[in-house]
Amino acid sequence: MKRIQRLLYPTRPNGMAAPILAALALMAGTAAVMSAWHANPNPPSSFAHADNKVDSPWQKWLNEDVVYIISDEEKAAFENLKTDEERRHFVEQFWARREAHGGPAREEHYRRIAFANKHFAGAKPGWQTDRGRMYIKFGPPDEIDSHPHAQNYQRPESEGGGEAMAYPFEQWVYHHFEGLGSLTVEFVDTKMSGDLRMTLNPKEKYRNP
Repeated sequence: MKRIQRLLYPTRPNGMAAPILAALALMAGTAAVMSAWHANPNPPSSFAHADNKVDSPWQKWLNEDVVYIISDEEKAAFENLKTDEERRHFVEQFWARREAHGGPAREEHYRRIAFANKHFAGAKPGWQTDRGRMYIKFGPPDEIDSHPHAQNYQRPESEGGGEAMAYPFEQWVYHHFEGLGSLTVEFVDTKMSGDLRMTLNPKEKYRNP
C-alpha cells in the first residue's frame, strides 16, 4: 500500500526516510511521567465517510483501543486514509512495527485493556482511569503495595515519620522502567470514591499531612 507508506514514512528534503514511530522517550523521573499524564496527547477524533456517517469501529480503535500508544503523526496519517482497505492495512502495519521494535504484541495490549476494565473500573471504565492508563501503556508493575481502606499508616522518615491517617492508596513499583531503572508510582483516592488518581506528592495520601 504505497499510499500508507507515504503517510507513515514521509521523505525529508535530504531524501532520507523518516519513520513516524519513535522509541518511547526516556523519562527523567516520576515528575516527567506526571507532566504529560493528565493532558491527553491524542484527543478524541471523529471522521466520516462522504455520506457523513461516522465510521464507528475505526473511531473506537483510534479513540479507545490505541489512544495511549498511537503517536500524533500516526493518528494524523490514519485520519487521512480514505478506504477501509487502507485502514485495515494501516492497523496491521501499526502492530507489526511495534512488535518489531520490542513493543507488546496486539494480543498483550488487548489483554491489558481487558484487565484494566475488570479491575480498575468504577464511575468510569477501567481503561480511562489512571491505573488503567499506566497498566495499558507500561504493563503490570513488579510490585504493588495496596492499602484499599483509610487507615493509620506508619509514614517513612522521608515523609515525616510517625503515624498519620491515610486515604486509600497504592504504590506500584517497576524495577526496570525504561530509561529510569526502578520507578515507584503512587495512586491515591482522596475523594474516597474508589477512583485512585496518580499523584506526584507522596504526602497527598495523608488526611493531615
